[in-house]
Amino acid sequence: MNKKDPYAALRFKEFRFFLSMRFAMVFAWAMQFIIIEWEVYSLTKDAIYLGLIGLMEIIPAVLMALFAGHIVDQNEKKGLLVKCLIGFSFISLGLFLITVPSIKNTLTTSNILLVIYILVFLGGLVRAFIGPTVFSLLSLIVPKKHYPNAATWSSSTWQMGSMFGPALAGISIGIIGVHWSLCIVFGFTIFALLGLSQISKKPILNPKIGEPVMQSLKEGITFVFKNKTILGAISLDMFAVLFGGAVALLPIFAQDILKVGSEGFGILRAAPAVGSIITMIIAAYFSLNKNAGVKLLTAIFIFGICIIVFGISEIFWISVIALFLSGVADGVSVVIRNTILQLHTPDNMRGRVSSVNSIFVGSSNELGAFESGVTAKLMGAVNAVIFGGCMTIGTVITTAFISPSFRKLDLEKDVEKLENEA
Repeated sequence: MNKKDPYAALRFKEFRFFLSMRFAMVFAWAMQFIIIEWEVYSLTKDAIYLGLIGLMEIIPAVLMALFAGHIVDQNEKKGLLVKCLIGFSFISLGLFLITVPSIKNTLTTSNILLVIYILVFLGGLVRAFIGPTVFSLLSLIVPKKHYPNAATWSSSTWQMGSMFGPALAGISIGIIGVHWSLCIVFGFTIFALLGLSQISKKPILNPKIGEPVMQSLKEGITFVFKNKTILGAISLDMFAVLFGGAVALLPIFAQDILKVGSEGFGILRAAPAVGSIITMIIAAYFSLNKNAGVKLLTAIFIFGICIIVFGISEIFWISVIALFLSGVADGVSVVIRNTILQLHTPDNMRGRVSSVNSIFVGSSNELGAFESGVTAKLMGAVNAVIFGGCMTIGTVITTAFISPSFRKLDLEKDVEKLENEA
């Protein structure tokens, strides 16, 4: 069991600014998404419109992902991320303006939804570049021997943003309304830019600058599909998130089933992230690298069970506990998967590998939201969540049987090799 310095990566000043930037960015993004979900369901009272939010974001994110990975590997990372954050801030400002009462009252519900979906679509374009840029920038800030520790803290920060963003969204909607809640989102995008300004420009480590786009994309895809460890990890997580996307239906559970209002909605939305952040903080002290394959499979199996319990529950605090425990399990999955990606990806291909990962895993959040919206429309919200949990468990069992090598995955040797090379 690894009990080495849990704060190793935090001792680098730029990494601390990186974490503050990432927290603000994720906080703003998560808060904005929750506010949009709440507003859209309040306007329509129809689950399918919630699913469309995810679809509108995932279409451009997937279509642009591979191209974005190529661009990231060919360019300086900090400058590219600055452009992404500026784009995000304009989208946040647009949502703030469309909810100004004097403007909103002059528009039909259809027009408001159209503008929201257009802005969400543009957000998907921005997101296609943010993921691989952040992933690549992280590896340029800390030495290789600290990658596992840095990945854990980075994932923890991501989960903190995912936890506090929805919680504040639920509270602020009830206190100051949707419009001024979006003003808070805009403020955090500016804070993220300030944090990023404290990080210096980094060298471009790709020796193939100017490489033809198609050749570059082919190289990235080929690498991922030939690396069975990376492919297995992201495939497993993709199907788990795709079918276990209960959070997309939380507005329905909060308003119509549990009847807990916007404050309860914020608690429900934040519960998984609370569980995840606790897991990740513990992971900074105690390594999850030993028998990583078994731990990953077990975590996602438990995640599926928690989703089923949430779907069945009609008691608010049981629902909160189920979501909390699903977050604990998801935290284990995130730490192991991010460690795999950091350890097994060459520096010159980080953008492209991260982009392929975003297609598999990142996009599955929005596809999962769309899948949940469609199944909720067809079979009801409760049955849709239970169905998703069962499919997640089925995916784990199938993976465990067809891939014995993945069950035997152990990352201890990879970490020891990096430490010996340092």
